[in-house]
Amino acid sequence: MKKTIGVLATYASAAVLAVSFATVNEVKAQTPASTPAAAQGECSAESKLAWYNEFVKIRNSEQDKAYGLAKKYLACPTNPGEETYVAYLRDKFVAPIDKARRPDQVKVLVYEKKDYVKAFELGRQVLADDPENLRVLIDLGYAGYPLLLAKNETYSAESLGYARKAIAAIESGKAPENWVPYLSKDDTLTYLYNAIGQLTLKSNPSESLTKLIKAAQFESELKKDPWIYVFIAVAYETGPYNKLSAEYKLKFEGKDETPESKLALENINQVVDRMVDAYARAVALAGNNAKYQTNKAAWVDALTIWYKYRHKDSDAGLPEMIASATAKPLPPEPTPITTLPSTTPSTSVTPASSGTGTGVGTGAAPAASKPLTTPAAGSTVAAPKPTIPATPAGAKPKPTIPASPAAVVKPTKPKNNHPKTNTRRGH
Repeated sequence: MKKTIGVLATYASAAVLAVSFATVNEVKAQTPASTPAAAQGECSAESKLAWYNEFVKIRNSEQDKAYGLAKKYLACPTNPGEETYVAYLRDKFVAPIDKARRPDQVKVLVYEKKDYVKAFELGRQVLADDPENLRVLIDLGYAGYPLLLAKNETYSAESLGYARKAIAAIESGKAPENWVPYLSKDDTLTYLYNAIGQLTLKSNPSESLTKLIKAAQFESELKKDPWIYVFIAVAYETGPYNKLSAEYKLKFEGKDETPESKLALENINQVVDRMVDAYARAVALAGNNAKYQTNKAAWVDALTIWYKYRHKDSDAGLPEMIASATAKPLPPEPTPITTLPSTTPSTSVTPASSGTGTGVGTGAAPAASKPLTTPAAGSTVAAPKPTIPATPAGAKPKPTIPASPAAVVKPTKPKNNHPKTNTRRGH
């Protein structure tokens, strides 16, 4: 599973929020185009005086045009006697406008240009002056995730801090001037929670699980994507399942069954049931969609293994479960059981994490986001769905298919991590 999480952390669902052409233009319209430096031959005293006089006339009525004239003037060498004009244009006009427009520039860098490193550099300047700037907190809280996809974890911790702060501000009632390029408050929270979930999947799967479940509960496009449920299943296995399984092995392996061991097993089974539910949702949502089929086969394998463990090594009823999986709410994380139920169901042995991967498919990883295209005249273009890459091409990853107690008998037999009822069994 260590190998799996390394792969998942790098190639996990990007949820890279591509925006529509119209939305990008809306953002771009708020950010002035850079003004080319004046040609050296244009920097005569007469030309500069004409630019300045024009600037004075329009600085209050046509700010963008005045900004261009000021930048043009400042691009020329400063002649003796012009220091006062240069200082005014630079410090009293251009600098305040640049400062006010930085948040919009961060937005463009993140969602249009996808220059995440430069977005962090510029965003830090904004937050140094305005630490509570929610627009920039949202954008940088998201930006660490596509960088992680590109195998750059340099900004992960910083991005996590921004995402958490943005969520706290939003949930306390604060809002940016607008939610674009997200669709709404809930849509923004969906992607922020998902970003935290993906950024912490390797380092803190328990936190990742909580955030991924939260993301999947909002009504959004992400809720309909099978990959988020795959990662929920992986977070369950690498977080609470591995913890409870290790505790069980330490306390009860090779010993007679006791009420305490049965209670521990019931808590493990609760987690396995959540994993089965998550994989069933992923398989159901993948359906016949061609982009999921390579990975779907591995998800079905993982689902079958865990389902059969909970159903006496039988897959009876599994197709019906898959068909109805998305008709019910996503279950929350299980509450620990402190007393045994009246009837303890008989179980098979529990599959153990093999370290070779769980339900991860193969196939070339697609680009982190889709390119923007210009819509035909009169048409409307919806924001593309988040693109969630598959794992990279290479050796076929295995689902969790551990060995039997003594030797590998069948590749589909699970490992005896926990004893059957009324048995003594070594590991």
